[in-house]
Amino acid sequence: MSTLVGFVILYLVASIAIGLYAATRVKNASDYAVAGRSLPLYVVIATVFATWFGSETVLGIPAKFLEDGLGGVVEDPFGSSMCLILVGLFFARKLYRMNLLTIGDYYRQRYSRTVEVIVSLCIVISYLGWVSAQITALGLVFNILSQDAISVPAGMLIGAGIVLLYTLFGGMWSVAMTDLFQMIIIVAGLVYIAFVVSDLAGGAGKVIDHAAAAGKFEFAPALTSKDVLAFIGAWVTMMFGSIPQQDVFQRVMSAKNENTGAAGSIAGGSLYFMFAFIPMFLAYSASLIDPKMVQTLLDKDAQMILPTLILNNTPLFAQVMFFGALLSAIMSTASGTLLAPSITLTGNVIRELYPMDDKQLLFATRVVVVCFAVAVTIFALMSQGTSIYDMVGNAYKVTLVSAFVPLVMGLYWKRANTQGALLAVIGGLATWLLMENFGGESIWPPQLVGLLVSFGGMIAGSLAPQVLGRPAAVSH
Repeated sequence: MSTLVGFVILYLVASIAIGLYAATRVKNASDYAVAGRSLPLYVVIATVFATWFGSETVLGIPAKFLEDGLGGVVEDPFGSSMCLILVGLFFARKLYRMNLLTIGDYYRQRYSRTVEVIVSLCIVISYLGWVSAQITALGLVFNILSQDAISVPAGMLIGAGIVLLYTLFGGMWSVAMTDLFQMIIIVAGLVYIAFVVSDLAGGAGKVIDHAAAAGKFEFAPALTSKDVLAFIGAWVTMMFGSIPQQDVFQRVMSAKNENTGAAGSIAGGSLYFMFAFIPMFLAYSASLIDPKMVQTLLDKDAQMILPTLILNNTPLFAQVMFFGALLSAIMSTASGTLLAPSITLTGNVIRELYPMDDKQLLFATRVVVVCFAVAVTIFALMSQGTSIYDMVGNAYKVTLVSAFVPLVMGLYWKRANTQGALLAVIGGLATWLLMENFGGESIWPPQLVGLLVSFGGMIAGSLAPQVLGRPAAVSH
């Protein structure tokens, strides 16, 4: 066994130990879902930062940047960091005051149980691709570290088992404590690697100048209707579509008070935006250090560029720091995104069918965590060949067209009601699905059309004579 693999195993053991220790704090469903609403600011910042600093940030975004420049990564990090900042500015305090356990609870309190169940199912479905991307990345990492001794599918199973182990018992407490530990590794590891790789490439200035000359910093789309609409569609997908997500919600709601939740979301989003550029810098540095390797992997699997660069060109300590940071990023996102849909499915769908007390809810949630882990691992195994960046980006389209408009309009428009919410959800979903399947020739992105129809459905349904649902019960 190599020294690098030994350090990685030690890191994994430490993560599991921290997660299991945090599990001792779980006494009820609230502890499991939102850490008893007791986290201090520095932990909230860490766990919000870890929301999206996963496989797509370290592997997917750099590959996309090399191919398409900044214009190709408008969704992430630009859209995702803006999402977290918007949550802190406009959503965190209002939602915190409602004392909710899940984001699905909001749709029940504001509208009806029907809206709650439909939106919650949409939220759960949206996590399939997201969590699967993290499982896929874990499989890649274990395959690389073992020098093909562990196959990618076997690596996926191992990675899923490790994340499941500490998430299952500790819930949000384990997620929060391991996120704090893993964020320290991510920040320290990436900063150190940036200095090492920068020296190999001839200095940061040379890398930045070369990227600028190659047009990699061109951000704005071409001034054609199709390109502008595609740019807007990509931007709003991540920025708005990820706001009504349970993982974002539970991280903010885990704070000890509303101001801590809001400040943690803004700070975590800003920190994410700054550090998400380091993997892009590393990937472009690789094109100067080993251009032949980069070109080969761009044609084969661009996600392998950074791991290959580190293994082939840096000393052992740099390798330990990089793979520690990479595993930290993936595992922190995987644990949170495994927990979030499981809590939503149990609390907002299953509990509506089978009422249960707090102990039963906690037990049922843990059972669902196991089931969802199995489901996303199977989905990941079936999705091999799909890029991590695409798997994550597609996850937010369903919540953009179904959940965003009822959330924001319910908080900021008093006349929003159940009929409007139902038309917004059903109209947005139906339009998006029709466009995805039959709108191939249209210049309009399907999710953007779905968002506009959802907004129109909310307005029309709320102002029209009430036929569906009950009058709105404004609770804010």
